[in-house]
Amino acid sequence: MSTHSMIDPLHGGADPEPIRFLDDDGAYAPSATAAAFADELANVGVDDFSQWYRDMVGTRAFDTECTHLQRQGQLALWVPSVGQEGCQVGLVRATEPQDHVFPAYREHLVANVRGVDRLAIAAQFRGMTHGGWDITDPANGNVHLYTLVLGSQTQHATGHALGQVLDAKRRAGDTALDAGEAGIETGEATMVFYGDGTSSQGDPNEAMVFAASYQTPEVFVVQNNGWAISVPVTRQSRTPLYRRALGFGIRAVQIDGNDPLAAYAVGRRYLRLAREGAGPGYIEALTYRIGAHTTADDPTRYRPDGELEAWQLRDPIRRLEGHLRSLGVDDAFFAEVAETADREAKVVRDQILTLPAPDPDSMFAHVYAEPHPRIDEQRAWFARYESSFEESTA
Repeated sequence: MSTHSMIDPLHGGADPEPIRFLDDDGAYAPSATAAAFADELANVGVDDFSQWYRDMVGTRAFDTECTHLQRQGQLALWVPSVGQEGCQVGLVRATEPQDHVFPAYREHLVANVRGVDRLAIAAQFRGMTHGGWDITDPANGNVHLYTLVLGSQTQHATGHALGQVLDAKRRAGDTALDAGEAGIETGEATMVFYGDGTSSQGDPNEAMVFAASYQTPEVFVVQNNGWAISVPVTRQSRTPLYRRALGFGIRAVQIDGNDPLAAYAVGRRYLRLAREGAGPGYIEALTYRIGAHTTADDPTRYRPDGELEAWQLRDPIRRLEGHLRSLGVDDAFFAEVAETADREAKVVRDQILTLPAPDPDSMFAHVYAEPHPRIDEQRAWFARYESSFEESTA
């Protein structure tokens, strides 16, 4: 399962098996490493797993529809998440309403489960919005905006988590701005998502320095899907990625990212520890990008023969379906979920094709909190530019 089935070249000894509860067919077969997290699953059962399955299938149908829209010229770009739904559903279902989530740009399931409408996700890639959604709207579940400057979200998340610590200190009557001690209960946590490619950038490593130094209530999630566009993870790191976090003094584990039960159990534990003041955690989720990095990419040019087919057998949707069937869920449920997902995806398609263009003035409205002469100048220039098209067709 591990992308690093290798001996540690520095210290010797094999890495432990990734945490897993379900085998590739969905049978309940916990790994030895899962025992320490098994109690986190005590209060979840078939109804929860059924909802997780619905989340996953609905996201994949939406994802597929958006890929078609991009190929038809209706979206400027699309970032598929096909194959990574298991990791995402387990982790987002482990969050609490007061937690904050900082996504990268393929966390469609995460955003939607927290409350972001799928239309708002698609509209961003159609260029119909200057950001995506209103993060101050409670309906959007504290999901911050997608990040196309990859890596920057890790520093945004760490800064936000530091603010959670300082707010907790002020509530307790401590006005000091230092926040390096452990044990400060915040009651809320921050989760940030990024990929194996981003892990090689400076931003996430700097973020981990501050997270460890200030003991932020934060969980770093690296969805290791094997490829940083066309660069394999084995080229980027000689050891498993979770070991990097250990070097910063951050608790870290590696999980089977196509097992939603493993993602939920570890995510729930790490988020709770963060809220209780035990500092940050790091989860490396081993998963696979079934599709392209984005619709601008052709993975057939760099993936070795047989790799895709091998990972398709570990498809997280197929896996959770197998588990649900072992719990007595029948064909009628799966048929209904598939029909609903297809119908909802087509609704988004119809809606996005009729969205009105945004007011051009909106791009200038929130640059500064107060009026600014440079922004006024740019607004006036753009208005003249727009009117020139009207004059040329008169």
